[in-house]
Amino acid sequence: MSLSLVVILAVSTLCAAYAVILYNGLVRLKHGVGKAWSNIDVLLRQRHEELPKLVETCTQYMQYERDTLEMVVHARSVVYSARERGDIVALGQAERGLRSGLDQLFALAENYPELKASESFRHLQQRITRLESGIADRRELYNEAVNLNNVRVEQFPDVILARLFGFASAPLLQFGESEKADVDLKSLFR
Repeated sequence: MSLSLVVILAVSTLCAAYAVILYNGLVRLKHGVGKAWSNIDVLLRQRHEELPKLVETCTQYMQYERDTLEMVVHARSVVYSARERGDIVALGQAERGLRSGLDQLFALAENYPELKASESFRHLQQRITRLESGIADRRELYNEAVNLNNVRVEQFPDVILARLFGFASAPLLQFGESEKADVDLKSLFR
């Protein structure tokens, strides 16, 4: 065997090994994004199941707040629909509407002492608040996984394999600017 053939085989083997390592790294990142999304999805499902209980509890006390209750129910269905379609962008927009409705509902509950005193309402309010915190935490982890994935599928030489094997960028889960802004408590109690 000639020296040039050995060198060509060695270089080919190294290139193939490098390509396998890059490919496996892309696969790992892709599945990391999927896992992070699954973690959010679990909490979204739990909250989806808790919201009808909250609305039912509030309905018993808040006879005059139908619009707010209907807004929460409608927002819940929009979030559910976006989640089922896997539309991350639409989910972010739908979450903004749901969070607004929940904020308004919890603010209006202040006007109903019997509701505030209800053990069921307090339990549901605390449960939904914990779920909201969990969703925010997991959204951060999801967006970090997406960021790592997106950087890898766009940087050289990974971009070559990413395009060749169909690896794509993933969308960030972003809620609206209102999620980042300070809450105007006065407007909630008008």
